[in-house]
Amino acid sequence: MTETKAKTTSKDTHAGMTGSQWGRMAIELGPLAVFFIMNAQADNLFGVPENQTIFWATGAFMIATAVSLGVSYAKFRHIPTMPLVTGVFVMVFGGLTLWLHNDEFIKLKPTIVNLLFATALLGAAMMGKPLMKKLFDGAFDLTDTGWMILSVRWGLFFVFLAIVNEVVWRNFSTDFWVSFKLFGVTPITLVFGMAQLGVLTKHAPEKPDDETAEAIQTAK
Repeated sequence: MTETKAKTTSKDTHAGMTGSQWGRMAIELGPLAVFFIMNAQADNLFGVPENQTIFWATGAFMIATAVSLGVSYAKFRHIPTMPLVTGVFVMVFGGLTLWLHNDEFIKLKPTIVNLLFATALLGAAMMGKPLMKKLFDGAFDLTDTGWMILSVRWGLFFVFLAIVNEVVWRNFSTDFWVSFKLFGVTPITLVFGMAQLGVLTKHAPEKPDDETAEAIQTAK
């Protein structure tokens, strides 16, 4: 009976974690969707000149980000480190964008945030500390080697995202940049994340086999 209860609890915890991950993803993508829609439709909805829609989108993005963080805390009683840091930068650079009426600030925000995460991850890895373990908030159970591999890979990936953001916003239109944030960066990040599944499998902590587990349970 105790063994059955343990199995059920483990299964429920895993299922809950998966549902939580999907919920957090939806909450975090919401502000980006608002940003895209407002930039594309502010002229139709509010009669805003086309060259001013980015500022309305930025304001809406800031509000949606604040709501997203609030919903995340209300639902999970915790705000993960990465969305929290990103949210702070949205407020700061969004505020500068609106105050100075210069959209370069909101365009620079992804570059600076990505370089910040890259510096933190790669710098900690050089000191032998797998910082990704803290950023993922215990979402996965990995060995220290696995966490170190993820830390280095994600650190390099954040450098890549920073470079891509610089190339896109400096060489393409504002509308293209906004669209790329939602329909380019998001899928690329999801594909990269899925490509790390092998690390999660290969570097998962070893668990006792059924016979060992049964012996331990009998001894109890």
